Amino acid sequence: MKKLFQLTVEGRHRDRLLDASKHEVRKYVARQRRAALPEGVDYWDFACRFGSTEADATEVHFATLIGLMDAAGKAGADTFFVSILGTHGVRAVKAKDELSGADSRSAQLMRHLDHPT
Repeated sequence: MKKLFQLTVEGRHRDRLLDASKHEVRKYVARQRRAALPEGVDYWDFACRFGSTEADATEVHFATLIGLMDAAGKAGADTFFVSILGTHGVRAVKAKDELSGADSRSAQLMRHLDHPT
């Protein structure tokens, strides 16, 4: 999804236009997440770009996108550009050394249950 959202339209309140743009982004992401995952893929990840125009858009994390849209609306921007591309996400398996090195809360609890003081 690549779109330049307008926040100044004659006869429409800019807060409603901002809400509509956020709703459109959330709707697109929800639709993409419902799509069937290809073989070997664990989840849908999203490559996002945000800026006042397509030329000056920078990469941002998906979790910050709605906040950036709010900030643009509060700053008085007339337009902003959003690009969201669904990508394949594969979870990385942690090595056994990484797991055994950390003294997790559950490991502490198990030791306490084995050897109460």
